[in-house]
Amino acid sequence: NDFPFPPEIEVDSPYLKARAERLKRQCATLDEQMAAAVASDPIAAKAALEWAAAASRETAASPSGWVALHPFSAVPGHNGDGNSVNAKAPVAILPDDSVRIPFVKDPNVYRSGDFVKATLSGTEGPVAKIRLEALTDPTFGGRVTNENSGGFFARTEAFSVQLELAVLRAGSETPEPLAIADAYPNQTTNSYENGHVMTSVTAEWRSDPALVMKNQSADYILAQPIVLKPGDRLVATIKSEDIGRVRLSASPFGVALPGVASDAGAIESLRASASAQAAPPALCALFFRSTGAGHAREFSKLLSSVRGIAECRDGRAFTLVTVATRPLVTRVLHRGDWQDETGEVVQPLPPAFLPGSRPKDGAPRQTRLDLANWITSRENPLTARAFMNRLWKQYFGTGISAVVDDLGLQGEYPSHPELLDWLAVEFMDRGWDVKAMVREIVTSSTYRQSSRYRPELADIDPNNRLLARQTPRRLEAEFVRDNALAAAGLINLDIGGPSVHPYQPDGYYAALQFPDRDYVAENDERQYRRGVYMHWQRTFLHPMLANFDAPSREECTAARIVSSTPQQALTLLNDPTFVEAARGLAEQAVSQSPQAPFAETLGIAFERLLARPPDPREADSLHAFFTEQLAYYSGKPEEARKLISVGNHPAPSAEDPAKLAAWTAVARVMINLNEAIVRY
Repeated sequence: NDFPFPPEIEVDSPYLKARAERLKRQCATLDEQMAAAVASDPIAAKAALEWAAAASRETAASPSGWVALHPFSAVPGHNGDGNSVNAKAPVAILPDDSVRIPFVKDPNVYRSGDFVKATLSGTEGPVAKIRLEALTDPTFGGRVTNENSGGFFARTEAFSVQLELAVLRAGSETPEPLAIADAYPNQTTNSYENGHVMTSVTAEWRSDPALVMKNQSADYILAQPIVLKPGDRLVATIKSEDIGRVRLSASPFGVALPGVASDAGAIESLRASASAQAAPPALCALFFRSTGAGHAREFSKLLSSVRGIAECRDGRAFTLVTVATRPLVTRVLHRGDWQDETGEVVQPLPPAFLPGSRPKDGAPRQTRLDLANWITSRENPLTARAFMNRLWKQYFGTGISAVVDDLGLQGEYPSHPELLDWLAVEFMDRGWDVKAMVREIVTSSTYRQSSRYRPELADIDPNNRLLARQTPRRLEAEFVRDNALAAAGLINLDIGGPSVHPYQPDGYYAALQFPDRDYVAENDERQYRRGVYMHWQRTFLHPMLANFDAPSREECTAARIVSSTPQQALTLLNDPTFVEAARGLAEQAVSQSPQAPFAETLGIAFERLLARPPDPREADSLHAFFTEQLAYYSGKPEEARKLISVGNHPAPSAEDPAKLAAWTAVARVMINLNEAIVRY
């Protein structure tokens, strides 16, 4: 895990707010759908009433909906070393059903990896959540941590804890592990992953040092809720070096939706429906959220959406800020000797040999705002010229001056100096309006020319610097991916928000250390966000971006190289992003006219991807290929299902797998065409 890098502040994020609202609507819709599904199924409705009766009995004496679990045994231990269970550090079971975990200054006790295993009883009936409370204790000076806070290396006044759960059925000697879907602390945490605060802390919960004198708790949601019968026991393994006192409770109520009744409110609903003959919709929804109601896929989707809502952090994001400090004294250094303090003190000002207004004598010290105003002043045309030269390169492949990162005497003299001057002045006159200048360029007759090769110009202008035609150019790495997703109807055009993680080969980060980390690809709509939002790991550039010549960002790159390699073709053919995009393109073409002949469907696909119809030679070749692939996948349905299952986007259940797989194969060929990655 990484740690935050202060100073930083929280700011409103329109993207996160919009995403949270979208996920809340999805949860509400799913809640209503599953409530209707349970109510319409006599067996499920009866199970909901029976569950309500059991949960009502279970929480009869608990207004909060949480039932305390009594630890009738709790022993310390150490991973891989049974001999470290030590009487010097007895675990105390207190009258309030909490467990005090002392610290002994013995290097053989409570080292990294220490745990306390507690066997608990106290409830019978459904269990969907377990609450772990970190309690303050006078033994530890009123803190939630014991004297080992921070381990043997540093004293942080915070705790780190992991919880593992199992159920020991009556008459059995082997506990059955219980999978935890998510855990949500009730206070700000100090848990970070890849620099982002974790709102679901299943792996490890790190407390905020500022809360060391406050009780804290985390609710662990079971991936598969259970029912405890007489004689059953829960086994909790609490892995921590520094947590001081804990208490565990259970609840029959599972996923809590924003804006829906709390656990206490759910109890009132149970009381009202305990003797009902038919399960009301609210109870059916509560039954689904607390048990899954036999709908594992929908329950997993609900858990994922709730996790996403928590990740949005009420629409708040972190951003780094600067902290003002007293500026250092800057002197003229004699012969570069930084220890010589006899040199003249100098103040920040524009260089005297460059144009621009200089401050009057006695003016306040110049700041970064003064620098920004000077850079964008009318007396400094270099900024506007450099920007417009780069913008011209973006749309024509080459700048008016080809050396875009050195627009000066050491660069190339502009091919059209008057045009560059006019664009720079127009840019400033329009109030530095970038969109206006983009519109000016792309609506010009120069930009709208055909890119068809003109042999008569081969000797006069081999590099097309005189712009007698449009210049074809390969899309940049991020746009190659965006173009495929757009043609497939998958692209997510949301603006703003944190980086996202597209598909990436397993083990690519194996050599990345300090800290070690796993790469987890997005499994929702964020997978299809534009390339500009892709996660960028320093020295571990995403393979797809690297194959298409994206720079490593270790230094500024104004003009990217353009290569043509076999790796690019293999990426377009096999990368899960492009395989999924090919299936999406196939679905788009087939769905518009399911019974249409091959030629019509192929024409739709060509228009979506290449903005033109296929010529007869292409159509004949692809038709023969489609026929061959259809025969292959018809005889191997498992292979067909495997192909159309690549990626998060679900394949339409009504479509023939063999036919869709054959069309996906055709779309993969189309995505590999030069036209699919080159802008003409």
